[in-house]
Amino acid sequence: MTSSLLIINFKNYQEISGQKSVKLAKAAETIAKESEIRIVVAPPQSSLALVASQVRIPVFAQHLDDSDSGSTTGFMVPEIAKSYGVSGSLINHSEHRIPFIVIEKLIKKVRLLRMVSVVCARTPNEVKKLASLRPDYVAIEPPELIGSGIAVSKARPGVITRSIRAVNDVNRKISVICGAGIVNGEDVSTAMKLGSRGILVASGIIKSEDWHAKIKELADAMDI
Repeated sequence: MTSSLLIINFKNYQEISGQKSVKLAKAAETIAKESEIRIVVAPPQSSLALVASQVRIPVFAQHLDDSDSGSTTGFMVPEIAKSYGVSGSLINHSEHRIPFIVIEKLIKKVRLLRMVSVVCARTPNEVKKLASLRPDYVAIEPPELIGSGIAVSKARPGVITRSIRAVNDVNRKISVICGAGIVNGEDVSTAMKLGSRGILVASGIIKSEDWHAKIKELADAMDI
């Protein structure tokens, strides 16, 4: 998976509880069929199997644990997630940070399972360090802008360009995507013009009044 992508992180918002996760995923699937943008949904762990069974677009986990299948309890085991139809995962999101050594183990395990890894970083320096682990994507998200409505592409454009340079210094096959504060098409098109290969968005969609219209707005803005 190397094409531009739009990842919708459902987080644990009340707006997507229960069957509403399926409703949002289906809205994303409809837009994906109408566009050439790869749209990925990342529902809460409790909804993974349900959502994956209802849509054909890629479904990612919000988090995976470095734990084995078998006699383990309360962990999101990569092999079990894959058995649900999950095809990738966010790793080390700012709201669920994990140690570097665990990130390394998870990327290797995800790769062996032929799943997609999207490793999150807070700074360009961290981007460079994580790129050395060879994930499929590195997502740069300054934590202070997450959920702020102030887009990183406008407020901190240098963070995106420095992150891209940092990755290129390590491995040009790794794609950089960005998130934090993305709320409209202009935020997205600005990020893409800066060199981002995709967008990671949550509240900008989840909190919108019309999921279908907002996803379409953001997806259309990626086609520049």
